[in-house]
Amino acid sequence: MVDRPPATGPGDADAPPTSPAAPPVRWDAGQLAALSAVATAGSFEGAAALLHITPSGVSQRLRALEQAAGRVLLVRSRPVRPTPSGEVLLRLARQVGVLAAGAAAELGAGGSGLPEVSVAVGADALATWVLPALAPVAAEVRLDLRREDDSRTGDLLRAGEVMAAVTSEPAPVPGCTTTRLGRLRYRPVAAPAVVARWFPDGLTAAALATAPVVVFDRSDRLQHDFVRRRTRRDLAPPVHHVPGSAAFAEAVRLGLGWGLLPDLQADPGRADGSLVDLADGTRPRDRVDVVLHWQQWRLRSSALDAVAAAVARGARSALA
Repeated sequence: MVDRPPATGPGDADAPPTSPAAPPVRWDAGQLAALSAVATAGSFEGAAALLHITPSGVSQRLRALEQAAGRVLLVRSRPVRPTPSGEVLLRLARQVGVLAAGAAAELGAGGSGLPEVSVAVGADALATWVLPALAPVAAEVRLDLRREDDSRTGDLLRAGEVMAAVTSEPAPVPGCTTTRLGRLRYRPVAAPAVVARWFPDGLTAAALATAPVVVFDRSDRLQHDFVRRRTRRDLAPPVHHVPGSAAFAEAVRLGLGWGLLPDLQADPGRADGSLVDLADGTRPRDRVDVVLHWQQWRLRSSALDAVAAAVARGARSALA
């Protein structure tokens, strides 16, 4: 029989020392408000005006918050901008602000009487289905809509600048939930005169290489990606840059060039003959489907919940 070594207890000398758990950081609401104000105003002076304190007071609060976080939270540039660590606390700061405003509204102490909900949304979604979807809740909340490309609306959410986003990013931003809304379907269309001049033989590689194309702005790759998928080549046709969703659709209708339009925008032109499909759109190669998602902060807010429900209803009616 082998003797067993005696069991060691918590007080034995050979037992490894244990460290007490570090207490959770208690974030100061005033310091978080200072961070939010600086990010909003872009400067310490602007933040001081928002908070009705001195720039020195703003600076002191920010230094204390950075000491509590153990991180640099702001890049002292012009304008001031949050670091990645600062974005995390900025999101927290604005979430605290939303909860405080909601509590004030319930107590009848809200300034405007209506809570504000900020949402990032792409230009095409904003011009087609989002505004009709949000109209029923306009009497319940104040809407702050920020227009951005579908692929970059998540960046505003990530930076804490908005509470929610209609985005093409499927992966949830940290601290957020995500829900699939549906597909916004784009098809290549043009005015009849453009079709007759540039596409007499259909949507061929030769035509796509020479026909003028309308592009939203210099970051818009939708048309060029469509051409590459169709032809398997990088073509360089003449480009007209027309920012603004309604102006883009009007430019295509007036014959500046061909472009990809959402069905929601192109259907009236198809009906009155001012727009013609360049392909039948039944095959995947003849269209572009942008899958949209709703991402929002992971918090309970009656105003945010109302906006999310309205967007979901609108998406069910408008998107594929």
